[in-house]
Amino acid sequence: QLRRVLEHAAEEARRTPIGALVYVGDCFEEHHEAVTKAAAALSLRGVPAFMFHEGEDPRAAHTFREVALLTKGVYAGFNEGAAQQLRDLLKAAAVYAAGGEVALTEYGERMGGEVLRLARAMRSGE
Repeated sequence: QLRRVLEHAAEEARRTPIGALVYVGDCFEEHHEAVTKAAAALSLRGVPAFMFHEGEDPRAAHTFREVALLTKGVYAGFNEGAAQQLRDLLKAAAVYAAGGEVALTEYGERMGGEVLRLARAMRSGE
């Protein structure tokens, strides 16, 4: 139900500022065009989407990457059972939501690894 999540976030962002959207998923079974349209609407509200993808589903990876790109967010994949990796990614998203790009960059430089890659991706718009 990614489309519904994106639409809801855009509607909420219309009412009150939202620092970021975090989405964790492992598959994608919706219409790609409907989801990218909802992502574009979210982008107009200035809300970046942190799209975290568990597993190897290529259709999900393609769509999640596109949502991240459209919203000026970031995509990151992680392996099943990688609880620490997901925890680090979620913390990074929270740091961004609370303090913006500068805070995420500083946090990434302290943490290194996947968090630093995520911070660099946000900075470069990948």
